[in-house]
Amino acid sequence: MMGKFKMLLVVAMLSLPAVAVADASSVPGSANWYFYMDLEQMRSGGPGAPMFEWLRDEVLEDIKEDAGIDVEKEVDRVTAYSTNEDGSALIIDGKVSQETRDVIMALIASDGDINPLKSGGKTYYHFGGDDSIDEDVVYEAGTVGFKVESLGEESWISMDIKDKVIVTSTESHMQALLDNNGRVNGSRSVDGALMVLTAEKTLVQAGMKSGMVEEWDSNILRNTEQVAFLISAAANKLAIEAKLITTEAEMAESLASVARGLISLMSFDDEMDAETAAVLQGTRIEAKGNSLSLSLAVAPELVVQTLGD
Repeated sequence: MMGKFKMLLVVAMLSLPAVAVADASSVPGSANWYFYMDLEQMRSGGPGAPMFEWLRDEVLEDIKEDAGIDVEKEVDRVTAYSTNEDGSALIIDGKVSQETRDVIMALIASDGDINPLKSGGKTYYHFGGDDSIDEDVVYEAGTVGFKVESLGEESWISMDIKDKVIVTSTESHMQALLDNNGRVNGSRSVDGALMVLTAEKTLVQAGMKSGMVEEWDSNILRNTEQVAFLISAAANKLAIEAKLITTEAEMAESLASVARGLISLMSFDDEMDAETAAVLQGTRIEAKGNSLSLSLAVAPELVVQTLGD
């Protein structure tokens, strides 16, 4: 899984996730899922810094070693989403160097078409889509080598909008984004639109409709229509929020009761450290109608420790 994640990042780094804007509030209302990460906010210090250090050690350094792309210095924000109509999109915001652009072009050349296509006066390229390619593609340039797994599915890549790399799974969506200069017209007024939680200093956020997973192992999730998640910087803590939209109001009330009960039980654990106990005691759980919300403030070191475990 991590290998495919890194490959996705490289091929996008080539361009990266979703819409041409670095704000999940602009995710289309018809999106089935979205993901947003603000690396610039993490790098700026504060409670997001430990998260960035973990991300750098666990992911970014490997990308730099494997592909020669310095995500740490060149990528500010990543946005991704998918809709039934337009497929998935990935957008990277940041000052991508000419060296990285060359790497992306080399990857396109390895399994795509370097003949430029045009829309809205902007250039884009076709990548992948050749099901006959079963073996990995190996590309070498100077002292840098790349081993590219065949994607099996085609995509379109553009680096022609300033400080953005855009990757889409359909050509029509690429053309629409380029025609709009990389801007995504988000709409929260669409019936059944995904929830987008907001904060002043967002670090990571995501949302998903339950229909994206064919079979849930959890009875709780089987009775959930939407899930949204947000990590933001607040004072010297990481503020974590989650919200579920359930199929019925009674389910939201039941889940809230279960969550509060579990927290009470865990509070009696003699082996629990004081910091974790304080986090649990400060956790807020609220059910209103068919929605359930959970919020807590956590020391960034505790979050990183949990990720490491």
